[in-house]
Amino acid sequence: MNTNTIDASLLAKMFLAGAKNLEAKKEWINELNVFPVPDGDTGTNMTLTIMAAAREVVAMENPTMELLAKAVSSGSLRGARGNSGVILSQLLRGFTKVIREEKEITPAILASSFQKAVETAYKAVMKPKEGTILTVARGGADRAIELLEQNPDIALSQMIDEVIERAEEVLNQTPEMLPVLKEAGVVDSGGQGLLQVLKGARDAFYGKEVDYETIQPSGGAVLSGDAGGSAEADIKFGYCTEFIIMLEHEYTEETELGFKAYLESIGDSIVVVSDDGIVKVHVHTNDPGLAIQRALTYGSLTRMKIDNMREEHQEKVIREAEKQKAAKAEAASETPKELKETGFISVSIGDGFGDIFRDLGVDYLIEGGQTMNPSTEDMLTAIEKVNAKNIFILPNNKNIILAANQAKALTEDKNIIVIPTKTVPQGITAVINYVPDKTPEENAAVMEEEIARVKTGQITYAVRDTHIDDKTIHAGDIMGVGDRSILAVGKEIDPVAEETTGLMVDEESELISIYYGEDMKEEEAEALRGRLEELYPDCDVELNFGGQPIYYYIISVE
Repeated sequence: MNTNTIDASLLAKMFLAGAKNLEAKKEWINELNVFPVPDGDTGTNMTLTIMAAAREVVAMENPTMELLAKAVSSGSLRGARGNSGVILSQLLRGFTKVIREEKEITPAILASSFQKAVETAYKAVMKPKEGTILTVARGGADRAIELLEQNPDIALSQMIDEVIERAEEVLNQTPEMLPVLKEAGVVDSGGQGLLQVLKGARDAFYGKEVDYETIQPSGGAVLSGDAGGSAEADIKFGYCTEFIIMLEHEYTEETELGFKAYLESIGDSIVVVSDDGIVKVHVHTNDPGLAIQRALTYGSLTRMKIDNMREEHQEKVIREAEKQKAAKAEAASETPKELKETGFISVSIGDGFGDIFRDLGVDYLIEGGQTMNPSTEDMLTAIEKVNAKNIFILPNNKNIILAANQAKALTEDKNIIVIPTKTVPQGITAVINYVPDKTPEENAAVMEEEIARVKTGQITYAVRDTHIDDKTIHAGDIMGVGDRSILAVGKEIDPVAEETTGLMVDEESELISIYYGEDMKEEEAEALRGRLEELYPDCDVELNFGGQPIYYYIISVE
């Protein structure tokens, strides 16, 4: 590359190439999440964040540096999802603060932009933690300043290469900074996401051609990779097939490797877990019979379950369309509500939880939570819909709190109070403890005090092998995920749920609340409730339908 400056046109290409490279690596980045839960979403959140800005950029013709900076900053801020996405949006915001007044970017301006990006992002996080995306960003920014001090006439190509090299070095050191990363054997996922953005941008700087056509302009159709009505065509294997093999013949490690290889030849999303004479199998395939026939050569089968994913997807699309149509009709017929003193916005994760929040008087529900973190834009839309002077936001997930705070910072005409609820049961407790006669500040203080008393355990399955919290976990294992760590690991749902609850209950506990998910039957949940009542006679045990995906049970103890 001969140029030693970057104009608006080249910067736009570099930004879009960075976005595309991140999108291409998002699933790999998702797998770097420390907890092996099915909703590991750093790569997804960062991709959706940067793609919100990319849509703004591709819609521009002949962009100036000022307009480009505004599109990148505004698009990413409003589209930010999850903690990693919010931090990425703040890095981009800081970067664009410097370049917006420039015609071209020189090495000196680039170094200054990197420094401002890091400064802005660190300020946005209340308690910055080293060993994260922030550390990786700072490592690259500090290297840019070092290079400039060593050689004021440094070539842009050298600066870009060495900044990325330093960022990668810092990323590889993150397991030494955060013990939880070292134990899990991964680098920081957010830092890896940032590195992929930088590497993609470098490719464009050096003239590599990148296909931008899948990025729809702002206001356009579905983004590449987003869930939409066309997603049915992307379901390569249509049947989710699960069963347990009761072993009757020799089944060695070599046999299992051969079985897995066979399943890979006919499908994907494969989980094969063997333990004490049984083998649990999960595979997505177009011919369940082939998987079953091979399995029968090892023993008899039980607990067989085959679901048509294309049919389920189509039903979901229809339900969503009907829900959106009903919502639009309701909005069209709604008369403007009188301005009230206080309103509530809550993030929810299932039909049952939604009903609970509505019954408690929550004005606006944002669907998402564990499986799809809502964006800052989603929060701003909710704030606009709630006609109240003071609005409490309940994120109900630690990964959504930053987005809620970012929405608060972007709102000028209403008093927004973000209660830092990290789980849905904490959100329910917060609403229950609201007292109309108290001021917003008094209510916030009481709510924060009460949610601190709520312990939550979430029962789900592992998506990969790992070692964390002194526990060896295999793909397909059932886990009880607590507020700060994995509490229990096992092969069956109910024993893990009971063990998880036992580790949360203490002498002061009075209430155990069970919320069963969409994959559990009411009679199964009732049986669990009965056992917990026997185990903890001094506690009231409540059972509610949560309807949440992915998590079989969400259990809280107060």
